[in-house]
Amino acid sequence: MTQSHDATQSHDALSTLRVALGERSYPIHIGPGLLGDSRWLTPHLAGRQVMVVTNETVAPLYLDACKRGLPDDLDVHELVLPDGEATKTLASVERIWDALLAAGFNRRCTLIALGGGVIGDMVGYAAASYQRGVAFIQVPTTLLAQVDSSVGGKTGVNHPRGKNMIGAFWQPRAVLIDTDTLASLPPRELSAGLAEVIKYGLIRDAGFLSWLEERMPALRGLDAASLTAAIERSCSLKAEIVAEDETEQGVRALLNLGHTFGHAIEAHQGYGNWLHGEAVGAGMLMAAGLSHRLGWLEEADVARVRSILEAAALPLAAPADMGESDFLSLMRLDKKNVDARLRLILLRRLGDACVHDETPPEMLKELLETFPRQ
Repeated sequence: MTQSHDATQSHDALSTLRVALGERSYPIHIGPGLLGDSRWLTPHLAGRQVMVVTNETVAPLYLDACKRGLPDDLDVHELVLPDGEATKTLASVERIWDALLAAGFNRRCTLIALGGGVIGDMVGYAAASYQRGVAFIQVPTTLLAQVDSSVGGKTGVNHPRGKNMIGAFWQPRAVLIDTDTLASLPPRELSAGLAEVIKYGLIRDAGFLSWLEERMPALRGLDAASLTAAIERSCSLKAEIVAEDETEQGVRALLNLGHTFGHAIEAHQGYGNWLHGEAVGAGMLMAAGLSHRLGWLEEADVARVRSILEAAALPLAAPADMGESDFLSLMRLDKKNVDARLRLILLRRLGDACVHDETPPEMLKELLETFPRQ
């Protein structure tokens, strides 16, 4: 992604949510100007050794500010990785391990993930596996990471045959969301993040969905109050779900609405050619279409899903070179599948999702064959 820094500041009050996981509970701090303020990072450090891991896009914008938020007496190192979904590999994680070992980091070290979802997932996995588990803190700088990947402890990397197929559940010690970082986010990345925001309304909160429909122009216009409210509600809903089902044995699977279709698009097109949120957006429309075919959604409901995705500038069609057989072969690799049964997240109604593994094969095939291509 190509970010250009904008110093526009928002002035909304700090909000703190909590992910309730017993002794592994942690706060989500949301507000402007949090980077550079030691009050938010210092309480969550495990010891004196700190490694800030970021990428080549984010580092010029926010690395110095992040380091200013750390006490002067720490042993602070930094690692700047290449940007992009294509770098989300074990080779990149190995670079993090190499840097930790070269600096002599022990089990009381803390990793700070400064960047979008790719950085957060890789740093979290490196933390989960280095010396069998060390502390890490999420500092997400994209909307998608702020509302989704930074919360809940899913970490990992991609495999050429499937997205996020190698990883671990490893919770951060805190999530620090500085809403000022969104001022540097390109429109395409903003839209990708809005896909995950829309998802929360579709699966769990019809009232939030209505609010998003009304506020979409303000959200795309980077209205600070609207973005902060959307982030707070999204994080609150995800925190509730993660507290109910940390390791995705049940209700947490609902967070994957559109993802089975979307991950297939990402794997087929090559990671990074479609942004994750773009693929999920198209996938949610496919899920809505299938829910209609099953008799759960009305045509007007599907049209409403299409309309809000269009308002968010998200794709309404699948890749032109991706056939029904491509989708099915890649969807069969999805982590939610059990005993070769394809499990999809579908919508009983808007605001009410379910896990469904009894879709008639011919119905799914017809959907995939007739869904628009671009």
